[in-house]
Amino acid sequence: MKLYAHGRAALRAGLVAAFALALSGCLSLGVEVPESLLTLSPETSAPVGASAQAGGEEGGEAIAVLTPEVPAKLDVLRVPVNVSETKIAYLEDAIWIEKPARLFRRVLGETLRARGGENAPLVLDSEDAPVRAKTVLRGTLMELSFEAATGSVVVRYDAIRSDAQGNAITRRFEARESGVSPDAASIGPALNRAANAVAVEVADWVLS
Repeated sequence: MKLYAHGRAALRAGLVAAFALALSGCLSLGVEVPESLLTLSPETSAPVGASAQAGGEEGGEAIAVLTPEVPAKLDVLRVPVNVSETKIAYLEDAIWIEKPARLFRRVLGETLRARGGENAPLVLDSEDAPVRAKTVLRGTLMELSFEAATGSVVVRYDAIRSDAQGNAITRRFEARESGVSPDAASIGPALNRAANAVAVEVADWVLS
């Protein structure tokens, strides 16, 4: 009985190992997973314990930050490289942890909270926010890319700010950083700095 149990355990372990090997082959889909994934993170954050209120006698106005629209080249987990005006490639060994539009939206939301100071507005940057906002920030993230010809990263955001009365105003924001090496280790941090520079300008515009 002991030999039989041992044999069953060995067989079971072998089947688990074979299944794990087969699963890893299925998940790779022929693409080698990089050692690390890229993300965007806010350089400034609201202090711990900070609060905001919308509505009521003492509450301020809520600001809804919507996920920006993006062109097809940014609606992926890869970093686009603008090779020329008519040709686009993707950076090798560089994969976003999440689609860039959602990452950029979170940077915008957190920057708005931080730039608001003591009278920070209630910022809603969730798809299922329960509060109706009086100010809505939407737009199109046109570029979050690397330009091969100039060795620069560029972040370009066409913003639309609208109020409860239907009034809307638009403005284009852009940040560039040159002298960036054409590799993921250099481009990732440069894009994060440029995205934060745009977010600061957008936040000050919305809060003005």
